[in-house]
Amino acid sequence: MATRGIYGGIDLGGTKIQTAIVDEDRKVLGSARRPTPTSGGPADVAAEMAAATREAAQAANVEVDSLAGVGVGSPGTIEGGTVTSARNLPGWEGAFPLGPTLEQALGCPVRLGNDVQVATDAEFQLGAGKPYDSLLGVFWGTGVGGGLVLDGKPWLGRGAAGEIGHIVVELDGAQCTCGRRGCMEAYAGRAAMEAHAAKQVEKGKQTDLFKLMKERGRTRLTSGIWARALEHEDKLAKHMIERALRALGAGVASACNVLDVECVIVGGGLGVRLGEPYAKRIAEAMQPHLFADFRPPDVHVAALGDLGGAVGATLLLADDAVPA
Repeated sequence: MATRGIYGGIDLGGTKIQTAIVDEDRKVLGSARRPTPTSGGPADVAAEMAAATREAAQAANVEVDSLAGVGVGSPGTIEGGTVTSARNLPGWEGAFPLGPTLEQALGCPVRLGNDVQVATDAEFQLGAGKPYDSLLGVFWGTGVGGGLVLDGKPWLGRGAAGEIGHIVVELDGAQCTCGRRGCMEAYAGRAAMEAHAAKQVEKGKQTDLFKLMKERGRTRLTSGIWARALEHEDKLAKHMIERALRALGAGVASACNVLDVECVIVGGGLGVRLGEPYAKRIAEAMQPHLFADFRPPDVHVAALGDLGGAVGATLLLADDAVPA
């Protein structure tokens, strides 16, 4: 039997699966994190999501099938219970029925939403966005995702709003994971930065990035590794981050020129890990590109940190939509 008021949330990212169990006030009762699979396909990712949710439920001392529901923030295009073209995940080019698959595995209702939009909604309702009526969430991680709140309401467009990572910052520029060229994500997304760094090493550039990756037992250049390399004054890491900041400044400012939002919230793995100093640097990089440069938007780091996406996913669930 469902426990009304106790919810699960899953934040599915390109690097990690973060889960949380919360009460009706969104207080976190238990959480768990697992690496996102690097091989296999959507079914393998779904299995890890279910396992991480069970682990969080155990930490919260509740049975997973007694949850009032589980909300999921997922990359890709969301249509009902199906996720399509989540390209930063292994083998996920087509459509996969993630919602029904998780409902069967967990034994409770599941609701899906866009990963960055649910994290933006969480910041708007519970975090750094509470003082504002309009904001742009910029989640700097494996890719660069965006979420929108306009006039106090989430703006989804026709289902693909907020794809700020695919604002073009350089015509005929670097190849993006979406297959197009010159997107902001091609310069600032962690996956694209890692690929570019590897090419630079092949050309003879020196860096400790991949040495740090091996020392920490990682298979990817995580946000923590980038932060550590910057602390070590690694020249290639500093160059790559500067390149990313220039792209973020141009892309985010361009979105603000269209939307004129009051606030930009910087989240995601890199955004949260690098923190307030780099949020300020993004604001500085935006300034030359802002049309209303006399009235720039406030720029803040996501207050809910790594749990923001999972907590935000629980906001997809309403008491009246979930059976008792």
